[in-house]
Amino acid sequence: MKIRAIGNLLILCTTVALSYGMQVSKPHYAELAAPIPLDGAMHDTVRARSFDVRLDRVVFARTLKTEQFGQEKLLTTSGLWAVVTTNLTATSTSTAVADGTWQGPTGLRYHQTERLSYRQDMPPHAVDPGLDRRGLFVFEVPQDQIRGASLLIAERRFGPLDAQARIRLDALATGADGQPVDVLPEYDLDGPAQGKT
Repeated sequence: MKIRAIGNLLILCTTVALSYGMQVSKPHYAELAAPIPLDGAMHDTVRARSFDVRLDRVVFARTLKTEQFGQEKLLTTSGLWAVVTTNLTATSTSTAVADGTWQGPTGLRYHQTERLSYRQDMPPHAVDPGLDRRGLFVFEVPQDQIRGASLLIAERRFGPLDAQARIRLDALATGADGQPVDVLPEYDLDGPAQGKT
């Protein structure tokens, strides 16, 4: 009788441990339905399901100059401004590319800034098949999240099981400390293109 009770207790403990292990080790729903990344490098065309994207350049600046509602604004940040210029086109039907995310080397993600008013060259970018369109994505990023970073571009921020372009920013010129080599004191969003990276 005592051996039977010990056996039942052992089976119960094993079942509880196995159930707990299965619960904590299963992937979260957000991981199961996450966008499917399509990898590429700077200056290469990455083909997602409904759009193609090529990252042309990244400019880093300490201050961002822009015109909002007819007034000139100077925007500062505690990190750096990263102004990313892309070339976008739709693959088969017209679509909009609305989401850009900077993913640092540690996995931290920074969504495009919301401090800029609506601009035609900012998301959402309406793109058509066969017609290239220049699109800007602007981020505020800490200086330690630049070397080894990636740019994530998708149709929308929450697109379960949709394609997401993941572009490695490995062609960025950085110093031994991981900081960008060329940081402009001020970048004018409305001026002519400056400082290629």
